[in-house]
Amino acid sequence: MARIAFVLLCHKDPDAIIRQARRLTAAGDAMAIHFDGRASDADYARIRSALADNPNVTFARRRIRCGWGEWSLVEATLGATRAAVEAFPDATHFYLLSGDCMAIKSAEYAHAFLDADEADYIESFDFFDSDWIKTGIREERLIYRHFFNERKHKRLFYASLEWQRKLGLRREIPKDLRIMIGSQWWCLRRRTIESILDFIDARPDVMRFFRTTWIPDETFFQTLVSHLVPRREIRSRTLTFLIFTDYGIPVTFYNDHYDLLLGQDSLFARKISPEAHELKRRLGDLYAATGVNFRITNEGRRLYSYLASRGRVGRRFAPRFWEDGGSLGRDRELLILTCKKWHVAKRLAARATEVTGVPSVEYLFDEESAALPDLGGIEQKMEKRTRHRRALLRMLFEHFQSERLIICIDPARFDLLQDLSGDRARTRILEIECLFSDEYLQGHAMRIGLASDQTPPDAMERLLPTIRQDIRYESERLRDADFAHFHRIRETEPAERNAAQIAQFLSIDESAALEIARTHHLFSD
Repeated sequence: MARIAFVLLCHKDPDAIIRQARRLTAAGDAMAIHFDGRASDADYARIRSALADNPNVTFARRRIRCGWGEWSLVEATLGATRAAVEAFPDATHFYLLSGDCMAIKSAEYAHAFLDADEADYIESFDFFDSDWIKTGIREERLIYRHFFNERKHKRLFYASLEWQRKLGLRREIPKDLRIMIGSQWWCLRRRTIESILDFIDARPDVMRFFRTTWIPDETFFQTLVSHLVPRREIRSRTLTFLIFTDYGIPVTFYNDHYDLLLGQDSLFARKISPEAHELKRRLGDLYAATGVNFRITNEGRRLYSYLASRGRVGRRFAPRFWEDGGSLGRDRELLILTCKKWHVAKRLAARATEVTGVPSVEYLFDEESAALPDLGGIEQKMEKRTRHRRALLRMLFEHFQSERLIICIDPARFDLLQDLSGDRARTRILEIECLFSDEYLQGHAMRIGLASDQTPPDAMERLLPTIRQDIRYESERLRDADFAHFHRIRETEPAERNAAQIAQFLSIDESAALEIARTHHLFSD
């Protein structure tokens, strides 16, 4: 059976460290602690004293003064890992943690998980071919030597980099290594850790190389594991659940994230807020629990992305300069149906085409599979359609040999609606306002990846009001935009009243509009 030796890197909150060590070792696991050399000596003495009688806790022999992005983080990790290997000969796995991490599964679950797959868990992507690095310097991390910390000595850091470039001091990467990159947090088997320790003792050239790379905690272990372990035995993922914001800052979890965290396919989570006392208490009790049934939904990152983007995506009020070119033509009329229930807008568009003969195209800017004619390739990719929206629409007008065209657009695409409404062409918008049952919203959440059939009912109950409010916001935004030719029909209104709006929208008589408004099962789900 698996026995985990946790390698804990920490620098603050001695009471939390003591509790963490006691909780994890109470379940039969072990821990090696490295307490940052920059932190308080009194706090370190307090931790050592409190855990002195615990045989399952050991400490790194030397405290390293750690700095973000520096070799010191790897050095501290190696020191604590060596201590764990020596102190716990029966440990089967070594799991790197920070002081901000907490278990989101029970020890029973974690041990069974590790026993089920003979593998190492570490993110391991090709440094040069992957897009893991989002911002900042890339190959310069490796091919130049870094003696200054970019955060503490920015001017010296970049001056050193520039002088090395000018003087041609580019260095070679060790020829037998394929540099890999990934998250700092890993869980490795004992034989892998022992192979790494043997390798670094035998290869001082590799150690010299990594000592002066920038942010080596994202490349050192990732590269060596890939070098020493067959690829089939590496799972390129971390077992620690963490989310980064658009600015590269780890998302912090609070009391109301308990159910979300338990649903992730991970064993630990980072970072837990110091103020999340209730969350810490519940997660602290969890590791020692037995017989817990975890429902894995793995929806955390998608849900965070959805909620975080609500304040940014589609909420700008002027077209970008590259979107502001060209016109559909003064003599043309673009008729836009916008509805959150796509099937309702599609029914109305199809019926309007039958009655009026005006050609229609369904959600061409929202649905990759939208039925479009061959337009020379511009229609093949959603990104290309959106980027060249006016060119695409002009080609559709020409393809159908019509001066009028009906299209469908999701109300979330406010930027498109606003952009097209400002064209020289006559643009009319008809919003179709529908009722949304909880059952429909649950299905909607599953379709867009915010939930699954394994999502706990209480988590879904908290999610539904957010989705409902988002739909309401999109509708209110359309109303507040004060578009010149804006109309609305409602599921709750009689067909006669909706027909009056359709007649104005399509510029047809009310008898024809009533025929469209009475479309069979128009609002049915």
